[in-house]
Amino acid sequence: MEIRNIAIIAHVDHGKTTLTDALMRQTGMVTTAGVSMDSNALEQERGITIYAKNAALFWKDTKINIVDTPGHADFGSEVERVLRSIDSVVLVVDAQEGPMPQTRFVLKKSLELGLKPIVVLNKIDKPAARPEEVKEMVYELFLDLGANDEQLDFVVVYAIAREGMAKLTLEEEGKDLSPLLDTILEKVPAATHDTTKLLSAQPFNLGYDNFVGRLAIARVYDGKLKVGDTVLIRNIDGKNETGRIVKLFTFRGLERVEATEVEAGDIVMIAGLSGIDIGDTICVNPDQELLPAIAIDEPTISLNFLVNDSPFAGREGKFVTNKQLRERLAKELEINVGLKIDFADDHYRVYGRGELHVAILLENMRREGYEMQVSQPQVIIKDVDGVKSEPFEEVTVECPMEVSGTVIEKMGKRKGIMMEMKEGSGGYTRLIFEVPTRGLLGYRGEFMVDTRGEGTLYTRVLGFRPYVGDIKKRDAGSMVSMATGKALAFSLNNLQERGVLYISPSTEVYEGMVVGNVTKGTDMSVNPIKGKAMSNMRSSGADEAIRLVPPLEISIERGLEIILDDEYLEVTPKNVRLRKQALTETERVRTGRKK
Repeated sequence: MEIRNIAIIAHVDHGKTTLTDALMRQTGMVTTAGVSMDSNALEQERGITIYAKNAALFWKDTKINIVDTPGHADFGSEVERVLRSIDSVVLVVDAQEGPMPQTRFVLKKSLELGLKPIVVLNKIDKPAARPEEVKEMVYELFLDLGANDEQLDFVVVYAIAREGMAKLTLEEEGKDLSPLLDTILEKVPAATHDTTKLLSAQPFNLGYDNFVGRLAIARVYDGKLKVGDTVLIRNIDGKNETGRIVKLFTFRGLERVEATEVEAGDIVMIAGLSGIDIGDTICVNPDQELLPAIAIDEPTISLNFLVNDSPFAGREGKFVTNKQLRERLAKELEINVGLKIDFADDHYRVYGRGELHVAILLENMRREGYEMQVSQPQVIIKDVDGVKSEPFEEVTVECPMEVSGTVIEKMGKRKGIMMEMKEGSGGYTRLIFEVPTRGLLGYRGEFMVDTRGEGTLYTRVLGFRPYVGDIKKRDAGSMVSMATGKALAFSLNNLQERGVLYISPSTEVYEGMVVGNVTKGTDMSVNPIKGKAMSNMRSSGADEAIRLVPPLEISIERGLEIILDDEYLEVTPKNVRLRKQALTETERVRTGRKK
């Protein structure tokens, strides 16, 4: 049986997962509606793909392996490895919006690897769809990214993924997705199928199973692999370990199917190789040539993970000790390749690809019943050829024209440089900036307020550039509780005039917990549990109704954005709180003097 290996790439919300699901249904791999590639609870809630996943379908006696890739730049380490294991990419573009920054990020990597994409213009049924214009935009994008002549001669398929329909020209009537499946068979080179050579395979992703331990998801390049085989695991750094294959799985639809033998060209899951890492070569002979190593994008931010030691610690979580936190983070390293962790101290320094990358880890941990607190995210600063350097990002903003001035001003304060400004459709402006990651930390929430929720902001990492000096970002200070108890509406009514509150009445607070922010730059100690003094004297205005403004709820992402450098974000299964590192006023004064 012939094999085709493809990856589907697209910007967030352009219909990549919907298209994959429709292909599954048409080829009979999935019988029930609602079975999706985005299987993780967080992926379904946020509508984004976070983890690269595999599926396989059968069409006209050919097996098509599909790898779904994340579109978000924070998960770039996932993308790079996936592209190495496949032979072509299907680029899905929204027929109204056109190619977006994240599409660029993944497409650039695939063109550099010499892959020849198939372009799918999706959502052609939208009232404002402009397929011909978007096709030109895609062509320009290919030129921009340095595509060669062969890559520029790409096939375009028009589709409505939601209805499971594709066609090769806009005029014809579309029935199902056969035109796309036939195009894949015709245009994607068949996977090399030389089973006479010695075994050579390379893992591009890792999984974990409580029964068989570490799982390697690998592409078999040459030869055959059987259960019970003894193999060598080697890499450029001189690693040379032997391992025995305990189990093999191939994919059918979204399910794993156990196999006794696999051949060159297939994508498989291997159990039994505990010491294996992404990019290692699995072979049988120490003289065999190594497969090219896989480079993984470096982390750009770091923060400390600590045991929760707040007065409310241990109330909700099942896992609250240092040992449990350490074990959980070590387990995360098994599969989360973009992450690095320093276990040297009693707290753990975690290095990630961005705020979203770290927020997803924290969200997963709190759902599993962990309690922890984290410090303010800091940008990683390093020496590049003797020059102090920091990470920079390209930011693409789409916002209504009337608020573009505010966005440009805020970006300027954060040391952003505007690279281009274009008028888009429907009164929108597209702005492109280059900004240090340091300036971007904590900006997304502010951006949403400035653009009244109508703006979109996308980023991609550009790499390290010379340090740009001090950045003044927030003028707000914190409103810190000086008492422990339940917050009362009477007290909050007075406090809301000073700034924005994070809590509502009857929320439990403790001394040192941050209950809001103050518009003036300095911190302010407040008493949110003070009640109304009772007396038998009457006064006018005594019975005025209390009108409270709804509080600004703190989520993990928002917390990571607004946290100050002397605070911790406390994350428990049911609550996310901000608190000062030093809980009492006297301790804070003392620490301030030391500084």
